[in-house]
Amino acid sequence: MAHPAACLFDLDGLLLDTEPLHAQAWQQAAHHFGRPLADPELMQLRGRRRLDCAEQVREWIRASQLLVPSVDELLAIRQPIAEALLIQAPPMAGAQALIRRCLELGLPMALATSSSKEAVNLKAKPHPWLAAIEERVHGDDPELRRGKPHPDVFQLAAKRLGVNCKDSWAFEDSPAGAHAALAAGCRVFVVPAPDADPVLYPAQITDRISSLDQVLPLLN
Repeated sequence: MAHPAACLFDLDGLLLDTEPLHAQAWQQAAHHFGRPLADPELMQLRGRRRLDCAEQVREWIRASQLLVPSVDELLAIRQPIAEALLIQAPPMAGAQALIRRCLELGLPMALATSSSKEAVNLKAKPHPWLAAIEERVHGDDPELRRGKPHPDVFQLAAKRLGVNCKDSWAFEDSPAGAHAALAAGCRVFVVPAPDADPVLYPAQITDRISSLDQVLPLLN
C-alpha cells in the first residue's frame, strides 16, 4: 500500500482524550443557565468550533423558553471550567506512536482542528510530542471560512502542506469531523467516539478502527 502524501489529524478525542472534558464544561455552563444538556446534544457539539457550539447551546436554551445568555456570557462560564480540565487530558491510545512513525517516514503532517490556537497551545503544553506537527489549522484561523462538518479545515491544511486531499489520510473521531474529512476528499480513518451512534458517521467510510495503533501496520 502506498503511503499517503500527508496525514491530517484532528486533535480533540483523536490525539488527546479531551472530549469528555469538553462535554463536562459545556454541561456545567448550560446548567448554569438552567438548561442541562442530554447526551445526544453533547454529541452534536463534538468536533465543532467553540463559537458554533456556543450558538447551538444558546438555541437550546432559547427553545426551552429560558433567558438566553450572550455568547460572551456563556463562554465566561464555560472557559474557566474547560481550561482547568483540559490540561489534564492524556494522549489517546496509539497517538504518540503514530506521530512518531509519520516523523520517521518524513510524511507531512498537519493539525486540522476546531479548537482555537489558544486552546491548542493550552492542551498541547503537557505533550511535547505534538510539536512534531508543525503545520496547524485552528478553528479561529483567519483563512478558515467554515468549521466542521464543512470540509474547509482539511482543504486548508492540505493546501498549506502543498498536497491534494485525495492523496492524504485524515484521522477523526467525531461525526462532524468525519463528514468534513470525507467531503474534502481524503481517505478517512475514524476512531468512533465510544458513545456515538454509528449512524451519525458517513456510511462511505470503511476505515473504522478502535485505536490509532491499527494504522501503524499500514505505514511499514
